[in-house]
Amino acid sequence: MNINRERLNRHLKELAEIGKIGETGVCRLAHSKEDRQGVDLVKKWMLDAGLTARIDGFGNLIGRLEGRDKEKPILMLGSHIDSQPYGGRFDGTVGALGAIEVVHSMQDNGIVPERTIEVICFSDEEGSRFNKGIFGVRALAGMLEEGELERRDKNGMTRREALKEFGVDTDVTESPIYKKGDIAAFLELHIEQGPVLEGKDRPVGIVSGISGPIWLTVTLEGFAGHAGSVPMSMRQDALIGASQIIRKFDELVKEEGTDTTVGTVGSMQVFPNSRNIIAEKVEFTIDLRDIDLQARTELEQKLYRVIEETSSAHQLKYEIKDDTRSEPRYCADWIKEIMGEEDDKLGFDSPTLMSGPFHDALIMSYISDYGMIFVRCEKGISHNPLEYAEMEDIEKGVQLLYATSLRICQETEESHLVTGGNQSSALDSTK
Repeated sequence: MNINRERLNRHLKELAEIGKIGETGVCRLAHSKEDRQGVDLVKKWMLDAGLTARIDGFGNLIGRLEGRDKEKPILMLGSHIDSQPYGGRFDGTVGALGAIEVVHSMQDNGIVPERTIEVICFSDEEGSRFNKGIFGVRALAGMLEEGELERRDKNGMTRREALKEFGVDTDVTESPIYKKGDIAAFLELHIEQGPVLEGKDRPVGIVSGISGPIWLTVTLEGFAGHAGSVPMSMRQDALIGASQIIRKFDELVKEEGTDTTVGTVGSMQVFPNSRNIIAEKVEFTIDLRDIDLQARTELEQKLYRVIEETSSAHQLKYEIKDDTRSEPRYCADWIKEIMGEEDDKLGFDSPTLMSGPFHDALIMSYISDYGMIFVRCEKGISHNPLEYAEMEDIEKGVQLLYATSLRICQETEESHLVTGGNQSSALDSTK
């Protein structure tokens, strides 16, 4: 009862044509016309697979296959199809299209699941457009924050306006859609976006948990002046202050972080951005992650002291905006056990590893037990047009997703399902 590799490969290639940049890149920003074109195409494939399909008021594409017992908590599968502005073809799409292929293969094999299955393409996982990601899944889980729809992109368009252009009328009072107990398990397949599987020469991995991310936006404000006339000792240069903070942040993570700590400054805006004017205002982002919550908290506090001391030394005003904050979330033991058993049958010998990047599964963990499967990607490259995964590896990942889904739908007793997630605290290990 294998999946249809040719069909899955065809779907991956066809979706990659929407928003294509260069030979291998993709740009499908959340709620954009390209995003809508992608959603409409994937909706068609859901219908072809025997799912009913709808687009909700938050831009999520939701497919549903009714099970024999409609009273049982559902099995949910999915990921996302929006991309970074300079992204690759596999991030998110492998999991979204792989989930559809699981259901389509069940239909091909005449399998009617005992419990209902839903397949979701979550809206705006990436967060690159509005600087706040995992939007659609947070809407489903009732975790939207005040002012979410008024966040603006770089062109000044609000999320509310973008969603209207996308074709939906958003009503935040409709959130949440799901609550604890509605979902037996959430499963997500994703490319690893890191080099561990390639280093272990394994096509597939079973995820143990997701590191908790902190996203901060730091704004420093000094005073503009002529680059040729203001003495160095009298300057309030926001860019110099930002540069020192960024360098010290990098040193802090490298010297005092754990093996799983990562820190990144990925975006910066300078005002007035002229070569012969001292920078008056600088805004930059900070991304800090670790599976070890205590270690992350300690580094965050040290970072705040660095910002305060550096700003004081350069006579700068500073503001720190908290954009995203999540604790590490661990995959459910019972789901990992099923994945391990099915992996043994398939002969993949998949290792267990943690996820540094966050995923839609991170939010789903607050309302459901969850499990994740990683697929090897070349050199660990992601968020880059060079992102690449072999079709043979993708097929194996989807095959494990298929086998795990069948077990949860057909064999698992209800007493084994403990909804609410985050049961395991085990860190990385190798089978």
